[in-house]
Amino acid sequence: MFRFLPDRLLAVLFVLALVAGCADDGTPAAETEAPTAISVPASLPLGTGFDFYVLALSWSPAYCEVEGANANRDQCAEGRNLGFVVHGLWPQFDTGYPEFCPTRQPDRVPADLGRDYLDIVPSMGLIGHQWRKHGSCSGLSQKDYFKVLRAARARIRVPEAFAPDRLPAEIDAMEAEDAFVAANPGMARAGIAVACQRGLLREVRICLTPSLGFRDCPEVDRNGCRMDNLTVPEPN
Repeated sequence: MFRFLPDRLLAVLFVLALVAGCADDGTPAAETEAPTAISVPASLPLGTGFDFYVLALSWSPAYCEVEGANANRDQCAEGRNLGFVVHGLWPQFDTGYPEFCPTRQPDRVPADLGRDYLDIVPSMGLIGHQWRKHGSCSGLSQKDYFKVLRAARARIRVPEAFAPDRLPAEIDAMEAEDAFVAANPGMARAGIAVACQRGLLREVRICLTPSLGFRDCPEVDRNGCRMDNLTVPEPN
């Protein structure tokens, strides 16, 4: 969490920063480059019948801790070392959301399709559930829905605050949102929400247009967590 410092200490830190920011010959060092936006594939399939997506990125160690013995064994097995995983890509309306929509696509996701996504969605059970509850409402085939899901995950840069060498840690919900906004050009505070549970940072939810541009989502943002000092447990 950010803290205000006494004026005298701020002055000392300012001088030290000026010294550190200069090369040996006294010229200023190059400024750190701002992150660039991550592009979206031109061939991205476009879903229909909803207003926007929510990409739900679950902090896996928090899920495993909260669910305990009921947690998915594939996801929470010792040594998996998972951080953010895709909980789902959820078609949304500006108010409310559809679920379990009728579709001509099969309910089951074939193993030969689902296996291609186990690097970002940690179990076939979760892959199947996300298709039935959410993907069926995207207006897309199974194959195209999971293409969009992968493109959505690739769209997001995870902030350095969640790097393994900085964990375990504590972070305010608003601070976590700010970190994602800073790491992802075009994202705004009104287009992201944190979910928390039992004092843990449980999930980050990011709103995206059907073409995966960032957008505001007042209802999702309004329902986000506002707690301070959320624990971010380290992967096991």
